Amino acid sequence: MTTQDIIKPENLVYAKPSIMNDNTMHYCPGCSHGVVHKLVAEVIEEMGIVDKTIGISPVGCAVFAYNYIDIDWQEAAHGRAPAMATAIKRLLPDHCVFTYQGDGDLAAIGTAETIHACNRGENIAIIFINNAIYGMTGGQMAPTTLEGMKTSTCPYGRDVTLNGYHLPIGNLVAQLEGTRYVTRQSVHTAAAVRKAKAAIKKAFENTLAPEKKGASFVEIVSTCNSGWKMSPKDANDWMVENMFKAYPIGDLKNI
Repeated sequence: MTTQDIIKPENLVYAKPSIMNDNTMHYCPGCSHGVVHKLVAEVIEEMGIVDKTIGISPVGCAVFAYNYIDIDWQEAAHGRAPAMATAIKRLLPDHCVFTYQGDGDLAAIGTAETIHACNRGENIAIIFINNAIYGMTGGQMAPTTLEGMKTSTCPYGRDVTLNGYHLPIGNLVAQLEGTRYVTRQSVHTAAAVRKAKAAIKKAFENTLAPEKKGASFVEIVSTCNSGWKMSPKDANDWMVENMFKAYPIGDLKNI
């Protein structure tokens, strides 16, 4: 087999999804967003739903998803992605409609939209990137910031007496009658990546089921090594040692 034969698409064992364009990703080295983008693109492509998928991206690092995955996208105001997804899914019930949100968006200004869309059982998927910090705007404390964790707005560490406890919003939405599937995954190892991909696929399949299954919520516990002031490796280690204790990996609800 020649080199030219090896690089033919039909002979490639692993390749970039065709719906991921050639734009250079701007994310910081070690950021989890790029990996999750790839998984979303792979699932959409493998399910054959490129023309029937609509993503909603709000404000924050998550907003740039539209710049890398070539599907229909709608931008939403900060925190309002689940409300936008509700409208689109009700108008186009045969489409896979999902939001792609960070914790500063979904679990702070967007808490009401998140809770009520899930409680209504809207047949949408929510992909939630939880890195416990406001990554885009300077590393401020988020609702998901752990107790004692240092950020630019709590430089001595989150103080429960002053700032309250971290918000495990995945656990909250799992208690709601309207959620069908709630899971918490990560992408820090090859095995974790495979599990995260399976979770995203299940969530997307739920949105396309003939019967209304309700909301699917996929939380990805992630790193923000720039905001955390760590190397990518140290950030992964810190996540495993600290984030996983507060946000244990696995299914929280699977009906």
